[in-house]
Amino acid sequence: MRLSTRTKYIAYIAILHLVLILLVYKLLFENKALFIASEVFLLLSAGASVVLYNNFMQPIQFVKSGIEAIKDKDFSIKFVPTGKGEVDVLIEVYNMMIDQLREERIKLNEQHFFLEKLIEASPISIIILDYDDRIESLNSKGKSQLEQDNNALIGKKLTETDLPLLTELAGILDGESRMVKTNGITTFKAQRSHFMDRGFRRSFLMIEELTNEILESEKNAYGKVIRMMAHEVNNTLGATDSILQTTTHLLPDADYGDIKDALHIASERNQQLTRFMRNFADVVRLPSPMPERTDMGALVRDVTVFMQNAASVRNVKVMSESQENVFWMVDKGQMEQVLINVIKNAVEACESGQEVHISATSSRVVIRNNGKPIDQEVSSKLFNPFFSTKRDGQGIGLTLTREILGNHGFDFALETGPDGWTEFLIEK
Repeated sequence: MRLSTRTKYIAYIAILHLVLILLVYKLLFENKALFIASEVFLLLSAGASVVLYNNFMQPIQFVKSGIEAIKDKDFSIKFVPTGKGEVDVLIEVYNMMIDQLREERIKLNEQHFFLEKLIEASPISIIILDYDDRIESLNSKGKSQLEQDNNALIGKKLTETDLPLLTELAGILDGESRMVKTNGITTFKAQRSHFMDRGFRRSFLMIEELTNEILESEKNAYGKVIRMMAHEVNNTLGATDSILQTTTHLLPDADYGDIKDALHIASERNQQLTRFMRNFADVVRLPSPMPERTDMGALVRDVTVFMQNAASVRNVKVMSESQENVFWMVDKGQMEQVLINVIKNAVEACESGQEVHISATSSRVVIRNNGKPIDQEVSSKLFNPFFSTKRDGQGIGLTLTREILGNHGFDFALETGPDGWTEFLIEK
């Protein structure tokens, strides 16, 4: 058992004075005057020992109190000078240290508070990971963008969340950025970085949705190209077709029958090319929607009846399962065009005996079919301008659909679910 300095000092003083008392006791019988003087000296020595003990213990008690305050993270305690040089130097150093620690703590707390507010108010989703790459926290934008409650993701790795976006980002490295499409239309830019926390490396993800910016940039790009193409092609086709029509009428049927037939075919081809260019130009010239209170249930039923005849040729059933009196604020003509395009694509994806189901509720319209599923590679390109999987397709249908739904402010997605049914979802 190790003795403290305090105990050793007391033991030393006690033994020293005990020896002195024994020595003084021998003087009692030899020299009483010297005995009395020795007794006075012993009393003064004992008093001096107590005073020295208190002087030695005061800095120790002071240091002990300071250590306890620092352990409790209480940086408000300061000591008053005692008038004793050595102790006052220690007190001055301690008070300076406490002032500096308090200022640093306040500064760190203010910075931490500011950083928390900045992260929470950020328009970009921020996901902070712990030391094991598990999700520790999300800001408000992240919760709303992922449509997940905070507690549903905390403690999970990205691959364990069952969210396509986060699963896609599981393999991204620190300092790397990546563009991700989740449903063929919604585009995200994600970047992973890191910071040091108590000497250890921790990562975080910043996810920004770029869908609107990319769509606007694409529209401006292909709009400019289409307008230029339409201007040049229509000017050429108009003049060419005029010459063909005039030549056809001037040639007599008897002598130039074959030539007139060739001219007629060339004229028809000109007109087909004109219609082809007009289809492209319609995407650029699409007017802004004029919303009106529309019964989506009735609209879905009408379009279903309209498409049933075309579907019956392929022996595909088209069925409506809409609710009554489901009212949306939409441009009825444009929304009808969307439904026709989507149902037409669904029918073409089906084989004989398969089905297309259309339903409308107060918040969503769903067109489902159990035809050929959409490949993952194709899914990310479906809403690219003028992309088509058909050999003779122009890709105008989905491009036009994208523009109309985007102008209405509706969310939409097209994907094949785990049950094998392909679903086009439109949400208000």
